[in-house]
Amino acid sequence: MNLSRRMLTKEEEDAVGDEIEVRREDQDKINKFSRLHSYELSIEEQLKAKNKEKEELDDITTELELADEDDLVPYKIGDAFFHLPLPHAQELLGLSTAKIEQEIGELEDKMATIREEMTQLKVELYARFGKTINLET
Repeated sequence: MNLSRRMLTKEEEDAVGDEIEVRREDQDKINKFSRLHSYELSIEEQLKAKNKEKEELDDITTELELADEDDLVPYKIGDAFFHLPLPHAQELLGLSTAKIEQEIGELEDKMATIREEMTQLKVELYARFGKTINLET
């Protein structure tokens, strides 16, 4: 661990004297920002998983377009596979795709709301603390 000693610059010296007291409401805002950031990361992971699932469903849909109309296609429901006629499998696949798209839309809406809240908190906290606080994520 290398701890070098040096003189403070005039700006650093001035900044040390300008410490701002952290009020209870400030701490609450900082805590809320932290919780929102954690929630944002969680939603990002969920979005990645849902987008991957949608991409896989799109690939399967493309594959089924090449199948013969009279074929029975294995379709997974829960943990089991059932052999279904192609039109029925395509219909179920369409419903699954629509459901995933709706879930992705809901997650994107939540993400937008969280980011708006975080932006508002950043504005308020930076206005109060200036450069003495770092809220970059």
